[in-house]
This record gives sequence, C-alpha cells and structure tokens, in this order.
Amino acid sequence: MTENEMLQAIYSDMQNMKNDMQEMKTDMQNMKADMQNMKSDMKEMKTDMQGMKTDMQGMKTDMQGMKTDMQGTKTDMRGMKTDMQGMKTDIRDLKGRVSSIEMTIENETNRNIRIIAEGHADLCRKLDEALKVENEKELLLVRTNIMENDIRKIKDKLEIA
Repeated sequence: MTENEMLQAIYSDMQNMKNDMQEMKTDMQNMKADMQNMKSDMKEMKTDMQGMKTDMQGMKTDMQGMKTDMQGTKTDMRGMKTDMQGMKTDIRDLKGRVSSIEMTIENETNRNIRIIAEGHADLCRKLDEALKVENEKELLLVRTNIMENDIRKIKDKLEIA
C-alpha cells in the first residue's frame, strides 16, 4: 500500500468516524428530546397525581360525613325502637281495657236490657200486681248482675296479681 492509499484509507476512516460522530450527535439530540418529553410527561403525571390526591382527600371527607350521618340514623333507630316498645305496652293495656268493656257490655248491660225487656212483656198482666212483683224482681236481678260483674272484676285482678 502506498502512502497515498494509506492517506486515502485514513481519510476514509476519518470520514467514517466523522459520520459516526454525527450519528452519535443526532442520537444524543434525539435522546435529549426524548428525555425532555419524559420530563414533561413526569410533570403531567405529578400534576395528575396531585389532583387524584386532592380527590381522595375529598372522598375521605365525604366518607367521614356519611359515617356521622349513619351514626345519627342509628341513634334515631334506637329511639324509634324504644318508642315502639312503649307503644306495644300501651296497645296491650288498651286490649285489656277493651276486653273488660266488652265483657261488661256482654255480661251486664245486655243481661240488664234482656231482663228489662222480659219484664215489660209481662205488662199484659194486671198492672198493679205486675208492677209490685216485677219492679222488685228487676231491681234484684240488676243488683245481682252488677255484683256478679264486680266479683268477676275482682277475680280478674287477683289472677293478674
């Protein structure tokens, strides 16, 4: 190889190195641009993460509010349960009273009405005789009926106690 060829080979190698250096420089610039893009993307992600963090904080606050509301509802439900127990007791007492009134109507009032009606059927007889006997009889039957009812009430109270 001659000196000229050698120089030509060196020059060619230098040109290849120069091209390689140019490619490396371009690659470096591309990498730098990519790094800038990544940096920009990272900033965007950081901003998005901050937004998400703020949203999560808001959700946490909302959940605390809901928890407080649920506690209030729970307290209200306990109060309603207590009220319902009282109402059940009142209804039970009312049923007892109604039952007692029904018994009085059935046993005392209806009997007394029947007795009086039967007494009036006998008015066809002699008025003087019928009035004397029947008045006494009706009064005695009414008194007996009232006493029977009083005894029944006393028995009911003794059974409850």
